[in-house]
Amino acid sequence: MIAGIGMDLCQVARMEKLLRDEKFLRRYFAEEEQAYILNKGVSAAQTMAGMFAAKEALCKALGTGIVSAALSDICVLHDESGAPFYALRGEYASLAAEKGIASLFLSITHEGGMAAAVCAAERSP
Repeated sequence: MIAGIGMDLCQVARMEKLLRDEKFLRRYFAEEEQAYILNKGVSAAQTMAGMFAAKEALCKALGTGIVSAALSDICVLHDESGAPFYALRGEYASLAAEKGIASLFLSITHEGGMAAAVCAAERSP
């Protein structure tokens, strides 16, 4: 059963400026996310924008908005084929468990200087 859906947009140009801000990267992205972003070369800002949008989309799907927990606890990873998925840690993992979330689904896209992400949260029947 669908428990929540969230969607977010992020401007790539905003992330281009923040890409060189190590404090921002550490605050919002886990170490493995930072490595993934920085290894993307010319598409690093686009990738970062999509991952940032994915974090905000998850907060909306959980129905909590951004809480006091670190957004780096919402880790956006990629499988062998490049498909993104969530790995929740800390307070966000606890929030999802409290809400009975069994599965999270994520889609990220980029077009025309924007990145968008959609998250669907599913509860166990």
